[in-house]
Amino acid sequence: MSNLKLAALTLIRVVINTAFRMIYPFLAVFARGLGVDIGVISGLVANRAVVGAATPFLFPFIETRGRRFGMALGLGLFVLAMGVVALFPAITTLGMALILAMIGKSIFDPSMTSHIADHVAYEKRGTAIALSEFAWSLAFILGIPFVGWLIAQSSWSAPFWALGILGLVALVFILLMLRDSTKPAPHADGVFGSVKQIVATPVVLAAFSIGTFVCSANEMVNLMFGVWLEDSFKLQIAALAGASAVIGLSELGGEGLVALFVDRIGKVRAAGLGIIVNSVAAILLPIIGRTEFGALAGLFFFFIAFEITIVSIIPLNSEVMPSARATTLAFAGSANFIGRAVGALLAPKLYALGFGIVTGAAVGFNLLALVAVWYVSKHHD
Repeated sequence: MSNLKLAALTLIRVVINTAFRMIYPFLAVFARGLGVDIGVISGLVANRAVVGAATPFLFPFIETRGRRFGMALGLGLFVLAMGVVALFPAITTLGMALILAMIGKSIFDPSMTSHIADHVAYEKRGTAIALSEFAWSLAFILGIPFVGWLIAQSSWSAPFWALGILGLVALVFILLMLRDSTKPAPHADGVFGSVKQIVATPVVLAAFSIGTFVCSANEMVNLMFGVWLEDSFKLQIAALAGASAVIGLSELGGEGLVALFVDRIGKVRAAGLGIIVNSVAAILLPIIGRTEFGALAGLFFFFIAFEITIVSIIPLNSEVMPSARATTLAFAGSANFIGRAVGALLAPKLYALGFGIVTGAAVGFNLLALVAVWYVSKHHD
């Protein structure tokens, strides 16, 4: 795969990820703009994750049509989602847009990652996928400050216009510039044969559970850190966007470390190390977070460790069942969405008891993830 194509696909994911991630630092801002409690927006986020968890069952119908078709379909749904809110800003359309954009992202991401995996050997795949995952951190470094500026200049719905237009440009690029080299053959046991094979393979399910548990841990902190910073230090919209950029830099560092070392030390070992560091950061966060600098420093280490973990398991999931790569990656993403849904539902309730309870629960989920890492290390070559 050429560096130019990889860069273009990464930029497209920056747009999609910006839309996905902007709800977190601006949770309170969206709630105020719509005149609702933050619990209502948190519930919409949980609904989004639940719907995302169901999308892998679409992939047996999508995978055999090729990676280009999957990417184009995902972007089409994304553009529709942004347009609904841009034209009709309301709590109902926001809920619809979160779900439509989630389905689009759930289709686009595995299709794109499979396209990369089809062209890069497993021994080098960790680096290539980690480079594409820069889109996740760049969404916070570049996308979220841009969203904050748009909201400050106009209204809470302004970013949906900009993201929708960028998504439309990306869709045209995919349709005109990309071609599939090969298309996966249908499974011998029928359209859902690959799904049956996935759910009957314990090591595959264990690999999925790593993402489920660490995403639960991450989502609780991810959803409430903006509220915590606003409550503790009275940060305004611009400052919250700046805090998000700091977190984006930590994730960029995590992705860079994975790109440099994951293929050398192994995907499973890198994931385990990331979980351990993430747990230490979660324990320290309420302690050192009594000052603004301490809070941002704690969040920096928390998110860099999470990013090392989640990016390390993507190439692992791309190889646990290569005969149904996109479907497997879709189910891995679904497992992550389930984790995020659990975290989103728990976060406001736990935050009412204190931010330290939120981070303590995150450590508990991480311990479960370490058990899954141990199992995969014993049963995957």
